[in-house]
Amino acid sequence: MEVIQALGRRKAAVARIYMTEGKGNILINDRTLDEYFPSKLLQYVVKQPLALLDVEGKYDIKVVLDGGGFKGQAEALRLAIARALVKVDPESKPALRAEGFLTRDPREVERKKPGRPKARKRFQFSKR
Repeated sequence: MEVIQALGRRKAAVARIYMTEGKGNILINDRTLDEYFPSKLLQYVVKQPLALLDVEGKYDIKVVLDGGGFKGQAEALRLAIARALVKVDPESKPALRAEGFLTRDPREVERKKPGRPKARKRFQFSKR
């Protein structure tokens, strides 16, 4: 099997992955999954597509993660892994689609407007 490349995005996070057959190692920015995401919940989020298709120990994944926070990065990585798995086996697409792993979450941060403290929040109104 050659190297499969895939891209995942979420908010400001971008995950570029390179997937090959192997023992199930996941390297993120030259660190292991446990080092990069100490939270068990985020590790679970990253491994969801692999667990769904029951291929957890089958592929080695090298990841370049950039931007965003840890939650956005984990979800961007989940999307990239799901897209790579579809490239490997197109038959798995309906199962991944049903779980929502192939849907790119389009929500982004709304820009700050002038004359306001945040995008929609207003300064406290004073009648007198």
